[in-house]
Amino acid sequence: MKVGFRSRRKKISFEAEKCNLFQMFRGLMFRRRENAPALLLFDFKKPGKMKIHSWFVFFPFFAVWLDDKSRIIEFQKVMPWKFFVRPKKDFVKLIEIPCNKKYSGILKFLDEN
Repeated sequence: MKVGFRSRRKKISFEAEKCNLFQMFRGLMFRRRENAPALLLFDFKKPGKMKIHSWFVFFPFFAVWLDDKSRIIEFQKVMPWKFFVRPKKDFVKLIEIPCNKKYSGILKFLDEN
């Protein structure tokens, strides 16, 4: 699925894997940093402030929370073995981006904004 981020100055788009229910539970757990799958897109039915965790995720990743119009609400670098992380506002979509060389362009884009 094609996903994009936009700031005042730039726009970036990329492919993300839309997760089914099983993939939502697994996320990035038990994977290696360089062999991580495509970016994971979690699409929920209703807005909420669901918590995520990074148990059994052995590398840092960025969590990007989006509203129903795919606008960035908040993003945060999540370190391994974090008990829980939650945004301040309701969200509908979540994208998990592994911190590795493959996604350095997207991470740089987020870091600049």
